[in-house]
Amino acid sequence: MFANFDYKNIPSPSYVCFEKNLRQNLEILQYVKNQTDAKILLALKGFALTSTLDIVMQYLDGFTCSGLWEAQLASQYTSKDNIHTYSPAFGDDFGKIADISSHIVFNSANMLKKHISSCKANKLAIRCNPGKSYAPVELYNPCGKHSRFGVRSVEEIEDVLEHLDGLCFHALCEEGSESLEVVLEHFEKRFEKAIKRVKWVNFGGGHHITKKGYNIPKLIKLINDFKSKYDVDVYLEPGEAVGIDTGVLLCSVLDIIKGEKNIAILDTSAEAHMPDTIIMPYTSEVLNAKIISTRYDIDKTNPVLNAYILAGNTCLSGDVMGYYGFDKELKIGDKVVFLDQIHYSIVKNTTFNGIKLPSLVLVGEDGNIKNIKQFNFTDFARRN
Repeated sequence: MFANFDYKNIPSPSYVCFEKNLRQNLEILQYVKNQTDAKILLALKGFALTSTLDIVMQYLDGFTCSGLWEAQLASQYTSKDNIHTYSPAFGDDFGKIADISSHIVFNSANMLKKHISSCKANKLAIRCNPGKSYAPVELYNPCGKHSRFGVRSVEEIEDVLEHLDGLCFHALCEEGSESLEVVLEHFEKRFEKAIKRVKWVNFGGGHHITKKGYNIPKLIKLINDFKSKYDVDVYLEPGEAVGIDTGVLLCSVLDIIKGEKNIAILDTSAEAHMPDTIIMPYTSEVLNAKIISTRYDIDKTNPVLNAYILAGNTCLSGDVMGYYGFDKELKIGDKVVFLDQIHYSIVKNTTFNGIKLPSLVLVGEDGNIKNIKQFNFTDFARRN
């Protein structure tokens, strides 16, 4: 679909989400729900394209939020019964969060004790640190050294167990069900006493359920075995698994600088519009091109026909996407399409250097444009 779509009527730059791909992901998640009776929530921190949230709610059970504003957004698309909110710490706006949310997950017993008087209508949980986690880089390791996330033993929460309806752990990042199996063993070993006293357990996010090759039968078995063993409900809260491979970042070539290696300057930015390519880091695939080398090792690569360093239009020297070989020579005005740039891009983008925010485009299942949201100076001024 990405290759065959006609991008000529799409403003540049734009994040372009394809409804067909989104529904394919959601159908996989719905299958997991049907096979396990687990409840699946969208983690808004990873995917919050508002023009798609009505679609998401046709398949999933609600939202997991990281604070007041995400909870307010969730409340526009679902009932109060389906809004779970967690934060490492809650501040002065907690009363409003409690009013909007159905479930509150606290990071510590101290936080629960501080705010419990405001939670008369909420189901309460504590985040647990199982002491074992998986992530591609340490920056994303939820249980890494000096982690601030969750309690580490049942002893820390013994005096608040009577107030808990559930437990939560989040110990994965872009991982398979094999990693979940290991984490579950550690979680049970540390918190079995508490698990036996609650009604539900949230397995968190970071499950790459919709990625090709994910072992879905194993996930289903792990969920069903856990539910049967402890007689609890199970929640999952994917973000990336909802948005993965659902769309692209479309941009245009503004200028080409000829030299030892040709450089194409684009009307977008790795740092501002694809931040995970810098902080993860990884190199995004580009339509009709192949990656010759990453942004870190371009100087080690010999010249290649129709090869270009793709670079952003900001003052940051490192605003470089990588070194790519294209099917044909690039020209000023040509479109460049970065693949898989919907999740964790829209929610993290910035207006660094005053660079224009990409438009948000939703393409319907029939291939026609359903929605375009464009940004202007007022949006930039509000953010600064």
